[in-house]
Amino acid sequence: MLKLDNHSSGRHFLHIPGPSPAPARVLRAISFQTIDHRGPEFGQLGLKLLADMQKIFKTKHPVIIYPSSGTGAWEAALVNTLSAGDHVLMYETGQFATLWQKLADRLGIKTEFLGKPGAEGWRYGVDAAMIEERLKADTSHQIKAVCVVHNETSTGVTSNIAAVRKAIDAAKHPALLMVDTISGLASADYRHDEWGVDVTVSGSQKGLMLPPGLGFNALSPKALEANKTANLPKAFWAWDEILESNKTGYWPTTPSTNLLYGLHEALDMILTEGLDNVFARHQRLAKACRAAVEAWGLEVQCKDPAVYSPVLTGVVTPEGVDADKLRKLIHERYNLSLGTGLGKVKGKMFRIGHLGDCNELALLGALSGCEMGMKAFGIKLKGSGVVAAQDLLL
Repeated sequence: MLKLDNHSSGRHFLHIPGPSPAPARVLRAISFQTIDHRGPEFGQLGLKLLADMQKIFKTKHPVIIYPSSGTGAWEAALVNTLSAGDHVLMYETGQFATLWQKLADRLGIKTEFLGKPGAEGWRYGVDAAMIEERLKADTSHQIKAVCVVHNETSTGVTSNIAAVRKAIDAAKHPALLMVDTISGLASADYRHDEWGVDVTVSGSQKGLMLPPGLGFNALSPKALEANKTANLPKAFWAWDEILESNKTGYWPTTPSTNLLYGLHEALDMILTEGLDNVFARHQRLAKACRAAVEAWGLEVQCKDPAVYSPVLTGVVTPEGVDADKLRKLIHERYNLSLGTGLGKVKGKMFRIGHLGDCNELALLGALSGCEMGMKAFGIKLKGSGVVAAQDLLL
């Protein structure tokens, strides 16, 4: 029998950039007895959740909740708005942008990948000027959608979505704007309506502080109009039946009732703290984490300070240091889990998550584990990152 909670003494420090630690009150809510998902009590729960998720996405338009991962929400966004053979422009900022592009290819969508070459391109956000230039060249409007990642979890880069919207408008192009904010939602400021996004994709296991298992699509009127002619196969993912059922707080298929309990509790925590306060807390912790990296004499993966992520910090290890072996040592000695480097940066960096249910002491504990681990691994550090972070957080 597997021992799924078999950690050494003390708490496990989970500082990967998602799934993030679930607060105790959220876990307790998930443990409540399952109710009839066709009964009157559930309808009240459903209506409350759908209304509160609109506040989180900052939209007046529908938000769909799926019993799925963020990957499912990616697929839902595409199949509900596009047809077989449609041309989609996607921008490469890291591993998750790459995975979304691969998923689109498998659906029979024609994808075009923009971005800066090599691993160096994974150190910057979306270049909106490149998107504008490409769309202006598409005079016959063959491109049906532009897909970008808001917070690239593999690199610690948060792109300027408002600039992408301006680029599409400047090109006078009718393409839909689709955005992945799976790791950004409820951690980094996000404005679905104000930024003119047509479909926003997200998931439960990051800033919403839940286990994996809920996926989200926030919609626009333009996306709903595109849905009327989209002919990619869809059944489980189809918006129309879900939207109709959601009018009374229900779903056409069996929902993840207990995760919805947890979502209710998490939303209460977030909205009670206030979204602006949540965002400020994340920015403060991220700044302290970057101060630690600088004090160590190491590089942050993101090279553009304008798009530093408040969700996670990517740390580039010194030349010749295998970041995965370093992570293994830190995990075994100090019960601290850090994010691995993915794709083009595998083995060259690690990621420190500081999102969701995270505060000053939680971050300082993680930084202490990193610092001790690097010293034990034989890495010569310039100074103490823990002290630098403490000074900033005073």
